[in-house]
Amino acid sequence: MEMIKTDVCVIGGGSGGLSVAAGAVQMGAKVVLVEGGKMGGDCLNYGCVPSKALIAAGKHAHAMGAGAAFGVTPVTPMVDYAAAMGHVSDVIAGIAPHDSVERFEGLGVKVITAYGRFISPTELEAGDFRIKARRFVIATGSSPLVPPIPGIDSVPYLTNETIFDLRERPDHLIIIGGGPIGMEMAQAHRRLGSKVTVLEGDKALGKDDPELAAIALENIRAEGVEIIEGAMASEITAENGVTVKTKDGASYSGSHLLMAVGRKANIDRLDLDKAGVETHRLGIKVDDGLRTTNRKIYAIGDVAGGLQFTHVAGYHAGIIIRSMLFKLPAKAKMAHIPWATYIDPEMAQVGLTEAQARKTHGDALEVVRFPYAENDRARAERATSGLIKVMIVKGRPVGASIVGAQAGELIQTWALVIANNQKISAVANMVAPYPTLGEINKRAAGQYYSPRLFESQRVKSVVRFIQKYL
Repeated sequence: MEMIKTDVCVIGGGSGGLSVAAGAVQMGAKVVLVEGGKMGGDCLNYGCVPSKALIAAGKHAHAMGAGAAFGVTPVTPMVDYAAAMGHVSDVIAGIAPHDSVERFEGLGVKVITAYGRFISPTELEAGDFRIKARRFVIATGSSPLVPPIPGIDSVPYLTNETIFDLRERPDHLIIIGGGPIGMEMAQAHRRLGSKVTVLEGDKALGKDDPELAAIALENIRAEGVEIIEGAMASEITAENGVTVKTKDGASYSGSHLLMAVGRKANIDRLDLDKAGVETHRLGIKVDDGLRTTNRKIYAIGDVAGGLQFTHVAGYHAGIIIRSMLFKLPAKAKMAHIPWATYIDPEMAQVGLTEAQARKTHGDALEVVRFPYAENDRARAERATSGLIKVMIVKGRPVGASIVGAQAGELIQTWALVIANNQKISAVANMVAPYPTLGEINKRAAGQYYSPRLFESQRVKSVVRFIQKYL
């Protein structure tokens, strides 16, 4: 077994691990990257990239039948499901070179294509190599969680890691799980011609603001997706293709089953006990600086047990690079992290929801709202189903929630404001080009000032005095 000594050993070639490896090696550190699966990790191969590519295919199919309001005769699209999945593969292939072994070796990273396991607090074995590093970074990500529902092992089922391998369109897709992954795949497949039933044990999109989730779900149901809430799966059988029975005695049959109930941290292979690294239910235990209980080992991204988003892993990478390479104090904060769900209409969130803000700030909270229906660009594009809510405390936004067209783009303004602790006036003072959806943000900010200006007797008295005497 060959011994390698290095400054930094990164375990996991997904978004976070690749960001650390590229940043560290280009700043002069010796870096070893260990990856036993596919370079690019879940995001490139099974998650963000393929799902958004399939959603884009569904969007084009949907547009062909939704043009009547614009004077365009609706037609039923002829969907080639295999070609749509071919589009997904093409998108992955186009991005893959950026995340490839060849690129990272070209940067100077030693890439080992094998799974790693700790054999001591300072050593890792991977393939034919033993790596001794000054610092380790665990960036192994997460995998689909498949709960032990009776009968699950008796039927073929899909997860986000296998659904994009399909080339034959599901006739009737049953999805267990009404969170972001489940709802994105539900709408995309409905638009591509599948019948879709979503079974959610609690509330669909239950982690989002319920008022905004209701708007999104109404639109998805209107497209023909059957969404059953409070439907806890109790048994799965191979009857009529695949049948899911729920605790209330109902049963739902379809041709394919997709499990989309959540994620679990990828830690089983690592032998973390030999490294002195503690874990908990959600993943690896880390402090604010993303250090584990072994101070020489960091954990970032999904495996760190927090928000499971690609951009969070990238953010974590920047935090630990400052700490590892420059010994600068750096702590990970979550208050300014945005996220989006790419259904139609989109949903996006940054900071606190209204319920969270009320619980935290009580009577100090002010909530301003602005509907898409009052935006001229939304009316021009008939995208009026939407709403923005901004949570404000003492003139500073502490959260924003959006449902509507391009919500994932609009939320970035509020992420910037919250990240820099700016006041609501920063958005109110902005001049947005007309007509754009971006005006929605400015109009929402204006709602904060409207009662202070137009309903204030003091303001009216001052104006009358000036007009009369000055």
